[in-house]
Amino acid sequence: MITGTLRIRFTADDLARVRIAPGPDPLWEMMMSLFRLREQGGGSVANWRRKARRDLAAAGLLTRVRTELMPLAASGAYFPDFLTPLQAQNGLEAGTSMLADTPPIRVRREMDVLRAHTALPAGLDDLARGEVRAIRRLSRLVDAYCRTTFSAHRPHIQTAVGHARAGLVRQLSMHGVDDMLARLAPVLLWRPPVLTARYPAGDREIELRGRGLTLIPSYFCQGTPVALADDGLPPVLVYPVSRRSLPAPDDGPLADLLGATRAAVLSTIALYPGCTTSELARRTPVSLSGASKHAQVLHRSGFITSTRQANLVIHELTALGAAVLHHHQPDGP
Repeated sequence: MITGTLRIRFTADDLARVRIAPGPDPLWEMMMSLFRLREQGGGSVANWRRKARRDLAAAGLLTRVRTELMPLAASGAYFPDFLTPLQAQNGLEAGTSMLADTPPIRVRREMDVLRAHTALPAGLDDLARGEVRAIRRLSRLVDAYCRTTFSAHRPHIQTAVGHARAGLVRQLSMHGVDDMLARLAPVLLWRPPVLTARYPAGDREIELRGRGLTLIPSYFCQGTPVALADDGLPPVLVYPVSRRSLPAPDDGPLADLLGATRAAVLSTIALYPGCTTSELARRTPVSLSGASKHAQVLHRSGFITSTRQANLVIHELTALGAAVLHHHQPDGP
């Protein structure tokens, strides 16, 4: 249940230090995927969930994941920060190496916080005491989990995160950080100098104080963004990206509202932010002139922006367009 609001307060120095993660962060994806793994039913990661369970069982890891990893993600309000070191942005090996070298005193402190939120199984007692062997054993399990569950799904993860990241980078380079933060709607709302979002752990305010913020688009994050619990660590914000593929030409309420082709054009701009009119024509069942006409209508309606650069026209989703898409598409997990 969403019970609160997250507010991140920026200074001018913070705006100059906003950073976008270079790609999917494997340890943040690991933590977010543990929440998805315990869920039941369908949704946009249902196929991944079924295959992940099969592959973990085949590798002899499923029981260990259930007893040693999933309890660390038992509470939606808190999980230990040491599980998602900043170095993981350099790859899985860098992340698990840093995890293995986490100081025992930090592990004990953060496991004590976790105990205050949820009961832990006896099998995690060694880790809770900060024993070095237990920390390194956990690091090896995390590595095995990521390699087992993400390998086959990596193209989907990289594509979804890559599209989101490319859109942010284009917006930053073309229009500046203020407009880039505004395009995070509807998950995040930018009202300078504060970025706000719904938050599962009650009301929280983060003062960046000139440290900047690293934005981490995430495939397995769902619904609301996530920040590190310890305000003393370098600030990061993990937020969900779209996992939806394009709707069929005659599929859904968005097509009823806009018409099938125009709905497909709007959805394509959402999935491929910064795409050109030629890209729209290639990715939708419409000619180049048709793509241009549909984009002009969407631009006049305020659903997209269309910016000319030399002989190209670059299309971006607006906050209104994002809200329309969000309202007319079913919720994913």
